[in-house]
Amino acid sequence: MADRAATAYVALGDSISIDDYSGGPGSGGASLLFRNRDDDFPQWRGRDLVSYEPDMTFRLLATDGATTTTLLDAQLPRLAALRIRPTLVTLTIGGNDVLSTYGDTGAARDTIERVGRAVSRALTDLHGLLAPAGRVVVGTVYDPSDGTGDASRLGLPPWPDAVRVIEELNDVLRHVAAQHGAAVAEIGEQFRGHGVLAGDPSRPEPRPADRALWFCDVIEPNAWGASGVREAFWAALED
Repeated sequence: MADRAATAYVALGDSISIDDYSGGPGSGGASLLFRNRDDDFPQWRGRDLVSYEPDMTFRLLATDGATTTTLLDAQLPRLAALRIRPTLVTLTIGGNDVLSTYGDTGAARDTIERVGRAVSRALTDLHGLLAPAGRVVVGTVYDPSDGTGDASRLGLPPWPDAVRVIEELNDVLRHVAAQHGAAVAEIGEQFRGHGVLAGDPSRPEPRPADRALWFCDVIEPNAWGASGVREAFWAALED
């Protein structure tokens, strides 16, 4: 496999990492980690990957609606086809897998087990694609109900076990990451208090006036949420 750049960052996973809901190209959590938007986040000026590695390249392979199947069958093959050896990979995955079982706790727990196996396989495959001393960061999944379980405010049917299920998913993600030597970005913890406790997560605006609200379209990170994703990634790298 040939190297085409001294350093490279690749973002894999789902819409937690993409630009689509936060205002367009360059606005998502992974993009902000790579290159800060100084006008929006002046406090992050100089705290991005390109400030430390000016020659670093970035490829956003995360996609809207991605599941672990997407990760294994589409995103990892795309990464292999790029013929680069990334020095950093971030991964946000698992939320859509569990969301597909919404309301069925038994099915959700079965899915969480499958997510764990799939992420373990993905991390194993990634070790063969990374540059020497390359790093992987796995993100946890957030809860737009802020731990309240109040699905009605999200326009969803009741599911009393939803909060517990998200916690179980995150425990599995942490466990698998630890098994493979990956860092963990505590996105779920970072977002706590920025959902229903801050406003209406179902609003569509990518840049609401209230910067305490980090969600749009119920489950997507808006512009301010994207910075929260970036902050969790950054903290994981510092640790």
